Amino acid sequence: MNPTATGPFLERAPLELRDAVVGWFPQPLHWLVHHLITVVAILAVFGLFFAMLTIVERKFLARIQNRRGPNRAALPWAPKLRLWGLTQPFADAVKALTKEDVVPADADKFLHFLAPVVVCSFALMTFAVIPFGQNIIAIELDAAVLYFFAAGAASELAIFMAGWASQNKYALLAAMRALAQLISYELPLLLSIVPVVLITGSLSTMEIVEAQGGYAFGFIPQWNILTPWGIAGFLVFFIATLAETNRSPFDLPEAESELIAGHLTEYSGFKYALFFMAEYFGMTALCGFGVTLFLGGWQAPLPFLTFIPSYAWFGLKLFLMVLSLIWIRGTLLRLRIDQLTRLSWKLLVPLALVNLLNAAVWSLTADVSLVGQILRWTISLAVVVTTFVVLGRRLGSGLGPRTYRYAS
Repeated sequence: MNPTATGPFLERAPLELRDAVVGWFPQPLHWLVHHLITVVAILAVFGLFFAMLTIVERKFLARIQNRRGPNRAALPWAPKLRLWGLTQPFADAVKALTKEDVVPADADKFLHFLAPVVVCSFALMTFAVIPFGQNIIAIELDAAVLYFFAAGAASELAIFMAGWASQNKYALLAAMRALAQLISYELPLLLSIVPVVLITGSLSTMEIVEAQGGYAFGFIPQWNILTPWGIAGFLVFFIATLAETNRSPFDLPEAESELIAGHLTEYSGFKYALFFMAEYFGMTALCGFGVTLFLGGWQAPLPFLTFIPSYAWFGLKLFLMVLSLIWIRGTLLRLRIDQLTRLSWKLLVPLALVNLLNAAVWSLTADVSLVGQILRWTISLAVVVTTFVVLGRRLGSGLGPRTYRYAS
């Protein structure tokens, strides 16, 4: 967290509480206690967010499918008090902790154990450089954007480790799919954020959020998503986020109908729970990163709402973005692997490259007159829309209905 706290009391309260706890310990231990509190805070907040998210997702998907969802789990000391099934995540946690850990006889025991630990660890490390509030960030790095992508890419290697160590052909196929998906979508994900770095002139996440401060005409927030290059970059980032987190309609590595459960086929008990947690931690971190880069981070949407603590705005934006991913899961069907790669290389990558040039011109024309500003907006928007329409029309051209030669 930032060592200096500014703003109203609610803004300063988390840091003042941390400083009070650190003050209870001798001076030589302050550095250690300070960082331990930061780690515990991240684990506690996002652990509870993960638990809440699982029940929200199951309830939300149930409503889409016209059913109730989990509604039977109750408190152990009050079995008749069911609380609409809100205690279901804790019942699932007890089940995962007490379930037998089955390891195949031919599996590489060490790598089989190491893979879930690594994937969960790297997913948690990505939270370190996200500014959750005006004064709340675990580590303020000058190259925070590079750190985030380095930690995020390592989790995909852990998924391949799980498939390799299981000695199962379905798990290995799923791991190879995961790597193909990573290579296809890591590039548009990176290209989508380059315009943000170009416009801001910094790789620091805190400086990127501060650059989106202020209001045009006194009420329009100056967030990156409210520019032509920003909306195009955000759409590419959002689609690539779905693929990077293996969420529907890009959940091919875990395709139950083809690969049983993909790289999770030979996992059970707490190891399976770690993979499950890592998926949700990764999804939450990428959504938080998207809020930071495009949605103004912890900035309030209107000037008269700045009295609400900045971390509350960040939490609300994060929740809405995660909710949109859940909505997509309940709405869209899974793509085929050829459709997945074609969408990336024939639409997202060219669109991201054109958007990069668009952002460069936007940056060079920042100081033009009012008439020039109107012309700048018109040309930039036309470039984005025209590129999207042309690439979208060419995406499916020449591809007729698929013929299944071996189907009866």
